[in-house]
Amino acid sequence: MQKPQFVENEIYHIYNRGVEKRDVFMEDKDYFRFIHDLFEFNDTEVSFNLTFYFNSKTMYSEPQYLKDKKNPRKLLVEILAFCLMPNHFHLLLKQKKENGIVRFMQKLGTGYTKYFNEKNNRVGPLFQGAFRALLIKTDAHMLHLPFYIHANPLTLNYGSRTTIVGDI
Repeated sequence: MQKPQFVENEIYHIYNRGVEKRDVFMEDKDYFRFIHDLFEFNDTEVSFNLTFYFNSKTMYSEPQYLKDKKNPRKLLVEILAFCLMPNHFHLLLKQKKENGIVRFMQKLGTGYTKYFNEKNNRVGPLFQGAFRALLIKTDAHMLHLPFYIHANPLTLNYGSRTTIVGDI
């Protein structure tokens, strides 16, 4: 699948899964770290190495930009919805800056993979190739997609999405 041309103020469904369909979130703190990374890496400025100030025991971090009130953040994307599953994730993103989605996903993928590999004493890629992206072209698609993304976890315990929410 070829990626769409990313354009400012357009909305995209972004998703990826673990290499060999492996789990990329093994415990609660992995989910928390990824959610934190969604926030931390969504900035045009360079992201600092979180290893130095992210406490994995308490799950607390003090982001550098909160310390520097003079330079407000410049968002790369607007995160409209997200869902994290054990072996994949879905994001609904609106690009705010030129090349924002690509830059954001590069920072997010690299940062989370580095954390995961160090934590689990492993090397190599964590995600199955580059992320996938679909441009949201119609109102119907935009109305359906948040339901699809948020109903994803229901399939873990209850089976088919159609069984749970019916045909929307």
